[in-house]
Amino acid sequence: MWALGIDEIRRGRPRWEWDETTGTWRTTADRWHVGFVDLTGGQGLLGQVEGRTAAVVIDWLAQRDPAWREQIRYVAIDMSTIFKSAVTRMLPHATLVVDHFHLVQLANQTVTEVRRRVTLQVRGHRGRKGNREWELRNRLTRSAARMRGEHVDALVDDLSALPEAISAPILAAWNAKEDLLDVLALARTHPDREHIARLLYRFYRRCAQADVPELERLATTVEVWWPQILAFLHTGITNAGSEGTNRVIKTIARDAYGFRNPDNQRLRTRCATTRKARGHLNPR
Repeated sequence: MWALGIDEIRRGRPRWEWDETTGTWRTTADRWHVGFVDLTGGQGLLGQVEGRTAAVVIDWLAQRDPAWREQIRYVAIDMSTIFKSAVTRMLPHATLVVDHFHLVQLANQTVTEVRRRVTLQVRGHRGRKGNREWELRNRLTRSAARMRGEHVDALVDDLSALPEAISAPILAAWNAKEDLLDVLALARTHPDREHIARLLYRFYRRCAQADVPELERLATTVEVWWPQILAFLHTGITNAGSEGTNRVIKTIARDAYGFRNPDNQRLRTRCATTRKARGHLNPR
């Protein structure tokens, strides 16, 4: 085993109560589990801890043997400073890798935020049927590389026909999103340094020239996490194993109509996610 995946999952629904003093709703219970998954050796879920803090991650890693920690070369996480600080402290020799799924999700969210903001500012209401930019919301979050050329041209033409106060920011956000996807598409292609720098510069330049606050925030996030993003481009390692495990965990909780005891939930989850490693799925 040389690649470890760390990801969190909410255990049940959060609970709220009305605070008479402040006149707002406040959270009374919001339980999380952090899971550790073997991304290479087929062992599945290695363990879970309750909570979502750097301390619980550090404690779990500290309980492992020094030889086990030394063999970990890569750790795949989402863009979480909690996991980043814990891994940096306990596995200083390991290379952190950011899962590209969360970057794509963040870029699509940025496009959606820009579309909603300019629609509200110009039209005075939220997007609805009859507003072309709202009707194109699903196409805006779809990768242009997976669309036919005529569909991409039609999307650009429809956006260009809108009022400039709406079309310009949305087109800038959409183009910046596609520039970022072009950078991420270099993974597993053994890209050279100049090619990466050229595409990254194009993304940064578009975000800077657009003068859109959402794009500035996106560019800042990419800059902060760039070493981990670059590690993904060179290794192609993702946190898909952890995401798949989380889906199994959600299915188990749904089938059981929820768990009152977190220990029982972790036990049921561990049994379901380690069947392959224990030989229960071997047809022989």
